[in-house]
Amino acid sequence: QVQLVESGGGLVQAGGSLRLSCSASGRTFSRYAMGWFRQAPGKEREFVAAITSSGDNTYYADSVKGRFTISRDNAKNTLYLQMNTLKPEDTAVYYCAADLLPRYKPSLDSHEYAYWGQGTQVTVSS
Repeated sequence: QVQLVESGGGLVQAGGSLRLSCSASGRTFSRYAMGWFRQAPGKEREFVAAITSSGDNTYYADSVKGRFTISRDNAKNTLYLQMNTLKPEDTAVYYCAADLLPRYKPSLDSHEYAYWGQGTQVTVSS
């Protein structure tokens, strides 16, 4: 079992920044890939970013590439999402998720992630 708890969401003006954190407990954090997803009202949950277990490789949705940075600190069992130049369309509930299966690269499909946090709201005002 893996327990995930997100924090860091809030209200920010367009162009601003936020850093989300996801604290993990349970299984050995350094052994599994992690991802960030988001869901806006009335929309499907969508992939935002993913990172390998070591942190050596990262992957991003085109909509956030160049603005968001995913990272992890395996010593602190924590995943991060630094979000810069935020836009109103980034408004959503953001979730961190854990994929415990060994893969060549982290999945971009939310269905492949077995464990999820409760989500944290990010609201970007125009």
